[in-house]
Amino acid sequence: MKLLLAILRIIVGVLFIFSGLIKANDPLGLSYKMQEFFEVWGWHGWSDYTLALSVTLIGFEIIAGFAVLLGWQFKIFSWLLLALILCFTFLTGYAVLSGKIKECGCFGDCIKLTAMDSFIKDLVLTGLILFLFIFRKRVQPVFNTLTSSIILLLAGVLSFSLQWYVLKHLPILDCLPYKTGNSIQEKMKMPAGAIPDSSVITFVYNKGGKDVEFTSSQFPADFDSTYTFVRRYDKLVRKGNAEPSIKDFVVLAEDGTDFTVEFLNEPGYQLWLFLKNDYEETDWSLKLEIIMKLAQQKNIPGFIITNVALDPLLEKSPRLIALMFPLRSDVTAIKTAARTNPTLYLVKQGTIINKWGVADFELALLELNKLEGNPKEDPNPPVVDSLNQSPAIIDSTIRK
Repeated sequence: MKLLLAILRIIVGVLFIFSGLIKANDPLGLSYKMQEFFEVWGWHGWSDYTLALSVTLIGFEIIAGFAVLLGWQFKIFSWLLLALILCFTFLTGYAVLSGKIKECGCFGDCIKLTAMDSFIKDLVLTGLILFLFIFRKRVQPVFNTLTSSIILLLAGVLSFSLQWYVLKHLPILDCLPYKTGNSIQEKMKMPAGAIPDSSVITFVYNKGGKDVEFTSSQFPADFDSTYTFVRRYDKLVRKGNAEPSIKDFVVLAEDGTDFTVEFLNEPGYQLWLFLKNDYEETDWSLKLEIIMKLAQQKNIPGFIITNVALDPLLEKSPRLIALMFPLRSDVTAIKTAARTNPTLYLVKQGTIINKWGVADFELALLELNKLEGNPKEDPNPPVVDSLNQSPAIIDSTIRK
């Protein structure tokens, strides 16, 4: 029995530590998954607290894994582990039975598990933890109290420090479809031989206090900054057997004109600033100004890809508009592409050359210094006013 308990503790402890570290590499990913659950349940008020919940849960998961291995205060941690795994099992079970959530994020984006895979894993873990819980009084600590306390303290410092680092920079292990070296066009393609889902993308905007719905191909004729984005959803018409890695990257002009294909296929280097609506201007904007001055010398254009409408963006950050051309995109795509707010990309014809989190913008200068830049086709290019030009000449603006 003693040997069996030791083996089960090692299995459970290692799994919890591994799961926690994978999620600690990208706590925002778990935060977004929590938001997905809360939105399905209609608990919209909880969405503001998901990041704090994510960081806390990940930290506890790692600490609990070490506590199980050490056998420290096992009578207490066995109760906590049981409560945690029952919570996980309920969530994955709900995802399977409801069909509203495809993935549960148990191992983050690095190890993709379907809702059913996650549910089976949690059922097995529940059985193991129940066994340990029943015989919890037989578990003896491996080290004395002081040594165990120091190890757990270090584990806690490790977990929270790692999360703090990636939230300021970017995930150390990039498992997202927008990783450096990937071609966005290729990731938007269906796998060979796959049958895609047939669905209709529907946008919900608020105008004059009323929600207005329309599809991506039927934007209102009067669409402008008076429309405030609420959400978008896909209405499934026919279920396929696969989907592309990137399925929601869309680039729109302010009037709703979609020119994603032309934008991605444009040759030469570009700088993209992914910016979500809840951003705050700090010293990164000054660094960006220096970056864009160097980029202009090398004929490299810059674009803001954001879910913020032009008028509020201009009111809050007029200097950003002077530096980079603003483009609209879906907030879901921005969340996936940008794990810090903002995030800067160096892109060449749709291929991601490099990217930097908000704390690493100065590294972009080092990268730009190495580049020859884009050739200058016109020695006397016309001055373009990004605020007043019409969407019809956006493509020619990109080319210059």
